[in-house]
This record gives sequence, structure tokens and C-alpha cells, in this order.
Amino acid sequence: MSEHDPITILERLAADRERNLGAEHPDALAARYNLANAYQAAGRSDDAIAIFEPLLATLERILGAEHVNTLRARGNLAGAYQAAGRAGDAIEILEQLLVDRDRVLGAEHPDTLAGRGNLANAYESVGRTPDAIAILEPLLADHERVLGPEHLNTLVTRGNLANAYQAAGRAADAIEIYEPLLDDHQRTVGTEHPNTLRTRNNLANAYLDAGRIDDAITILEPLVADRDRILGAEHPDTLASRGTLASAYQAAGRDEEASALYEPLLADLEKSAGGTEAADPGDDLWDDGD
Repeated sequence: MSEHDPITILERLAADRERNLGAEHPDALAARYNLANAYQAAGRSDDAIAIFEPLLATLERILGAEHVNTLRARGNLAGAYQAAGRAGDAIEILEQLLVDRDRVLGAEHPDTLAGRGNLANAYESVGRTPDAIAILEPLLADHERVLGPEHLNTLVTRGNLANAYQAAGRAADAIEIYEPLLDDHQRTVGTEHPNTLRTRNNLANAYLDAGRIDDAITILEPLVADRDRILGAEHPDTLASRGTLASAYQAAGRDEEASALYEPLLADLEKSAGGTEAADPGDDLWDDGD
């Protein structure tokens, strides 16, 4: 890793501040916090957890359990737990954190709204889809009222609710959200934004679930080309869309076209992901970090 790599810089900064200012100086704590967030963003969840756990204990002792920075660190630790496959630990934190944020910050504070979305995502990750929907439906109404219908967090929540509907077997309800959501993404962030590409993919999957095979193929064919061009041929999202298109061809009885996709896809999956296709992620909202 280069000495100019952002994580290397943050590691050096955290060590320097702890040595020069002391481990509990606010600037030293902030440096550790930022380093943990950088680890999390880089997919190094275990390294993030190794910082967040003792950092949270220190913040609770110095700032108090209800300080906004302590609450935010609890949310980030929960995010790291979920990314590390410890969804149960994440849910245990997020449920109590939501109660505390609602009481300390208020029901309409951005951190409280984000925490509701994070808890819904955690519930859905362990198959508690009805619980996720029970959070997301009123959360969407609150986001639209507090933030506005075109705010990024509102759009994300609309996508999350559509994801939950689809997971619950409610493909028609998901499509009803995805179709206008795609138009809104294209208009507000552009046709090549990751959220726009993801929504196109999610809408195609919902069409497949609803038996609208031709509609799904109409989306997937240009989407595969766009993801290949924007993200690269071996990006997990590109591979996932190629696999979905192959499945759609097969469902449409276009077996030769499906085989023409499956054979190189298998080779690419083995090369890039150890033979396991990476799932195309739905929209999510882990925004507790600074």
C-alpha cells in the first residue's frame, strides 16, 4: 500500500495524534473515528470493529452515552457488524439506538430518520421483511414531508421499500415504485449514476418476478452494456446483470442466447469472485459516518 494511500495517511495521523496529544484528546478520538470509517468503506469491517468497539466505550465515558458523537459511533459499529455478517449484533444496537435517538434528538432529526432506515435494512437482511416494511412505509412518508420528494435519502428509501416489497413477493407493488423512481433518478442524478443503474437492475428483476420477461430483457440488454462500459466487465454488478439477462433469455426460451452468456460468465465468475456470483446490492443507507 502506498504511503499516499488515504488509509495509510489516516493510520499515520491517528498514531501521531495519540502520541502527541494523548489517546483521549478530541482530535485523537476523531482521527480514530475517521480511520474506522475508512476501513469500513474499504470493506475491512473487522478492522473497523477493532477500532469502533473500544472507541465507543471511551466516548461513552468521556462524552456520555447520549452525546451525538457517541450515538453516531454506535450506529457505525452496528453498520460494521452487519457488514461483517453479525446482523444479530447490529440489530441489537440499532433497536436501542433508535429509541435513544428519538428521545434525545427527536423523531425528525436526520440521524433518527437514517437510523430507522438502517434498522429496516438490518431486518430485511435476516429475513424479517414484514418488520422492514412496517418501518419503511411510514419512514418514506416522513422523508417526503421533512426532506422533500427528490432528496437523495427519500429516493433511497423509496428503493428500499420497493426492495422489501419484492422480497415479500409483492412484485406489482415493487414495480409501482421502481418505474417512477427510475425516472426520478435519471432526472436528478443522471443515467449513469450507480443508483440509476441499480434501479434499472432492480426493476428488471421485479419484471421477471411478475412474469414480464420481455420487459425485463428490454432493460437488461442495454444495462449490461452500460455496466460493462462504466464499471468494467468483471465488476460484481456487471456480472450480476449478465447472469440475470442469461436467466431472462432462458425464461423466454432463447436457450442459445442464454448459453452464449452463461459460458463466459462462469469463467469470469471463477476468475473474479472464486466462482461465486456477487449479488447486486439493493439501495441502502448507512450514512452515520462523517
